[in-house]
Amino acid sequence: MKTTVGILGASGETGQSIVNGLFEAGNFKIIALTRPSSISKPANQALAARGIELRPCDLSSTQEHLVNALQGVEILISAIVATEQLAQIPLASAAKAAGVKRFLPCAFVPVIPAGGISLLRDHKEIVYNHVKQLGLPYTILDVGWWYQLCVRKLPSGRTDYAVLNPDERIPGDGNVPSALTDLRDIGRYAAKVIADDRTLNKNVLVYNEMWSPLQIVEHWEKISGEKLERTFVSETELKKTIESCGDDMDMQTLMVKIPAQYLISWGIRGDNQPEYAKYLGYVTSKELYPQFEPRKFEDYTQEVLDGKAPQVYEELKAKFAEMMKK
Repeated sequence: MKTTVGILGASGETGQSIVNGLFEAGNFKIIALTRPSSISKPANQALAARGIELRPCDLSSTQEHLVNALQGVEILISAIVATEQLAQIPLASAAKAAGVKRFLPCAFVPVIPAGGISLLRDHKEIVYNHVKQLGLPYTILDVGWWYQLCVRKLPSGRTDYAVLNPDERIPGDGNVPSALTDLRDIGRYAAKVIADDRTLNKNVLVYNEMWSPLQIVEHWEKISGEKLERTFVSETELKKTIESCGDDMDMQTLMVKIPAQYLISWGIRGDNQPEYAKYLGYVTSKELYPQFEPRKFEDYTQEVLDGKAPQVYEELKAKFAEMMKK
């Protein structure tokens, strides 16, 4: 019997990786939980073409609607957009009522302690605390920093198509290592984690390799033969940026405040490291799955240089570009 997994946000970047990972594993039945108004969208129809059930699920609807949407779902994975984290609170309550056996709320970020370092993380923690108050079985799955966010713009323009993160400032002295993961490996990890009793009611960090910002810059120079500028940014400067933003989870927060908070967290504080994760109570993929073969960062960067890397977040990049013009 295949385990039934419901995925919220299955058509998003992380959601698609999870779908692909579960398909590759072959022992899961997948249900894509989507807004009724979005079922006919091409991304969801592409899921349906792969044999995935599309089930209406409106987080703003009644508890009865949500409980009905979760009928038969054994494992629930949420990969919703960053601005809607708190919408998972009624979802978690419905999951408890529907008898869901394990809930993965939307984590999928670097390791960051709660309490004022990251607004996004603190929103997620509100959801996690609600899950624990319900007594709902859970797994918090964090994934480090994506390879796809480490593409540097080259003078030749060869990497322009794949540049997802336009902020190329180097935090601090640039020597703090951080856990990196290929977006495409997240689903492969997830397939293992949700089938593993050792990860129940645990925080898990999955990651591929450790790289510092300066090592990343030097690597791009090495494989491209091009010279890159190094622009450093201090914690003081980043805090000024953070203080200039409000606390609303809007586009400015998403594109300005949260990235600055990330730079302080993983680039200066060094939060996104397995040793610190273990201190916080995480278990890591290196401990759980020593035989797992992740994609190498060097292979990914060569893929980008060769013009063969899949593009991600095209719509979000367009919104950011438009915002920067204003």
